[in-house]
Amino acid sequence: MPEPITMAIAAFGAIKTAVGAGKSIAELGKDIGTLFDAIDDCRNAHTKKKDSVFRGSANEQALDTFVKLQEAKDLENNLREIIIATRGFNAWQELIALRSQIRRERKEQQEALERQQEERFDAIVMYGIIGVVLLIFLGLGTLILLGMTGRI
Repeated sequence: MPEPITMAIAAFGAIKTAVGAGKSIAELGKDIGTLFDAIDDCRNAHTKKKDSVFRGSANEQALDTFVKLQEAKDLENNLREIIIATRGFNAWQELIALRSQIRRERKEQQEALERQQEERFDAIVMYGIIGVVLLIFLGLGTLILLGMTGRI
């Protein structure tokens, strides 16, 4: 998979070309989404790279992260300028608000899914323990019964 900054640059190039060709911002939803996802990935990549075994020196990592974050910020600012020029400042504010709302909703959905998976796991463990305990009591009961009837 290509690096997030490469994807961001490609998405911005597609947006800029399409706007230059006369397409409206509304038609570029997929490209804008790809650009925003790639920018977010650039911001999150530093954390992932920190945990990697092959991360290089601290200075190298810091410089690499700084350069990629600056490129991502520049691309976002360029997109902001295009949107403001074609749709106005309110459109940019609306886009940022929608982006924040969607990000918040996705985070809530992810947290709910994780809670649901955890609850399901806890239920499976609990039912497993209950099943084992029941089998032990059933086995002990069978042994007692067989002992009382003299079959053991």
